[in-house]
Amino acid sequence: MEQSLLTVENLRYNSAFKYVADNSLASIVKMCREERYNANTVIFQENTRGERLYFVLDGRVKISKVTKYGAETVLAYLTKGDFFGEMELLDDQVRSARTTAVENTVLAGIGKQDFDNLLKSNNIIQLNILKSVTKRLRTADQTIVNELDRTVEISKQHINKLNTLIDAAKSVNSTLDLDKLLDVILETAIRSIQSDRGTLYLVDELKGEIWSKALRGSEVIEIRLPLGKGLAGYVAKTGEIVNIPDAYNDPRFNPEVDKKTGYRTNNMLTMPMRNRDGKIIGVFQMLNKKGGPFTPQDEEFLNALSIHASIAIENARLAQEMVNNERLSAVGRMASTIIHDIKNPMGTLRVYAQVMKKKSGNEEAAKMADEMIHQVDRFVNMAQEILDFSRGVSATNMEETAFEEVMEGVLLFIEKDLTKNNVALERRLNFKGRVRLDQDKIVRVFYNIASNARDAMANGGTLTVSTEDLGGMVKVEFTDTGTGMPDEVKRRIFEPFVTYGKKHGTGLGMSIVKKVVDDHKGKIEIDSELGKGTTIRMMLPTLP
Repeated sequence: MEQSLLTVENLRYNSAFKYVADNSLASIVKMCREERYNANTVIFQENTRGERLYFVLDGRVKISKVTKYGAETVLAYLTKGDFFGEMELLDDQVRSARTTAVENTVLAGIGKQDFDNLLKSNNIIQLNILKSVTKRLRTADQTIVNELDRTVEISKQHINKLNTLIDAAKSVNSTLDLDKLLDVILETAIRSIQSDRGTLYLVDELKGEIWSKALRGSEVIEIRLPLGKGLAGYVAKTGEIVNIPDAYNDPRFNPEVDKKTGYRTNNMLTMPMRNRDGKIIGVFQMLNKKGGPFTPQDEEFLNALSIHASIAIENARLAQEMVNNERLSAVGRMASTIIHDIKNPMGTLRVYAQVMKKKSGNEEAAKMADEMIHQVDRFVNMAQEILDFSRGVSATNMEETAFEEVMEGVLLFIEKDLTKNNVALERRLNFKGRVRLDQDKIVRVFYNIASNARDAMANGGTLTVSTEDLGGMVKVEFTDTGTGMPDEVKRRIFEPFVTYGKKHGTGLGMSIVKKVVDDHKGKIEIDSELGKGTTIRMMLPTLP
């Protein structure tokens, strides 16, 4: 059994009994009851009736109030020598605060009637309690004032953050140009959380990558990382927030980039950018916050900014899609008009060419007539192809054929055009199997790619065409020694209306090429580097 702490010696330490004689204290001990409370136990709740005055013999007690929102404000901490519960006994009102044992605590409790008798019979106790209550009220007043000041300051901070977020939302909704929008979002994030610099990556779900653009010298280059690789790739894959306060003392940080660039990373915040559905659409990677490491408040701000940024990105993409659809519609109307207006004269020219071929009796004239027929057919088919593409039509006339014959036929025709432009054609045809394809469409695909290669070699060069058996697929490559293209163009080359280094054309050629390859259940990809040429690679299914 624990030894009782309810003794004259312990009561003598209490502020209520300062200067009270020992014989009086001995009488008071008999009036009291010892009570013990474990740590974190509520002694009494606010708004309950008070029937006892408590003297702290050992331990620590917390006096606090709880708001209607559940927030707790601590008014005072009491230890050995303090007392509490007097207000309710003096004014006969309910408890005005909650009292909790912060640690294991021993109290002496005296009932209301005995407390009233003490006050009436002992002026010293009256004065002691009055002084203690006055001191406690002053302390509580100051605590409340400090809490109000703190609340006002927090409110100001929240208002400032809200204003910053409103300004950020205005900024990110200031443009529908996706490239400009990404720059605006990044600059807004850097400015708002006082970062020195940063990178904004977007998720490419089809390729399982994240990508961003960076300025290297005067050239804008594209950065691509597989999902899961590097901190940004890891965050894009997992959705985890990585906040590194001291980069060089954290094993997750890779200092190799700093070594290459000469930049010193002190702290870093990498976190996902989510849309309103919680889906990860990108990654913020912020470096070197001014004045210290990134804070939880910075994380909260970027998380809030993500919603506005993702909506702006979606709007920009929808706007671009609407523009492209309208342009496709206009091109379709134009193609329809052209086909309508030229069908009869083109048909007449074709008939005349056939008559010329039959009646000329001249081999050279016959070849010229064949060329005229071919060009008329090519023109009409090309216009029809643009019309079909603009309308979303994808009908194919699939037939089994020897692929080598198709390649030889198209290369003979292509070579004539290349020779006129001082471009040499090199053949490396190693596949001799059979395929099912729409020969007219595939021929136009090859001719389109060869024409682009010719345009990229204005001063002459070499176009190498190769085929290879991949087992179930035939790989076809067109490799030129032309000017190449930047990463930004390469990334978007299969989008409608994207063109590079050409003053003519609709910008639909490579979009149509990809559509035809897709309709053949094939694949197409591009390798290109400025100043070093371009390779267009296609894989088409073969027959057993």
